[in-house]
Amino acid sequence: MNTNWLMVLAAGVLEIFWVSGLNYSSTFWQWALTVIAIIISFTLVILATRTLPIGTVYAVFAGIGTAGTVVVETLFFNEPFSWMKVLLIGTLLLGVIGLKLLSSDVKEEEPCTGQL
Repeated sequence: MNTNWLMVLAAGVLEIFWVSGLNYSSTFWQWALTVIAIIISFTLVILATRTLPIGTVYAVFAGIGTAGTVVVETLFFNEPFSWMKVLLIGTLLLGVIGLKLLSSDVKEEEPCTGQL
C-alpha cells in the first residue's frame, strides 16, 4: 500500500469521527475538533487524487466512512443492531475492495496539475 492509499485510509477513518461529531457535538471544542477533522479528511482526499483515480478514491473514502460510521454508531451510540445492516455493509465493502483491486492495474502517472 503506497502513501496515497494510506492518505485515503486516514481520510476515511477521520470521516467516521467527523460524521459522528456532526451529530453529537454540543460544545465549542467538540465542534472545533469536528471542523478540524473535516478539513484534514478532505485535504488528504484531495492530495491522494493527484495521483490516484478520483472515482476510486472517493468510493473507497465513502465506503470506509459509511461502514465505519455504522459500526461506531452501533457500538458506542446505541444504534440498533441489524443483520440486514451487516449484509449491506459487507456488500458495500466488497464493492470498495473490488474497485481498489481494479485500480491497482492503473498505471500511476505524474500528479495532475489541474491544467489542460
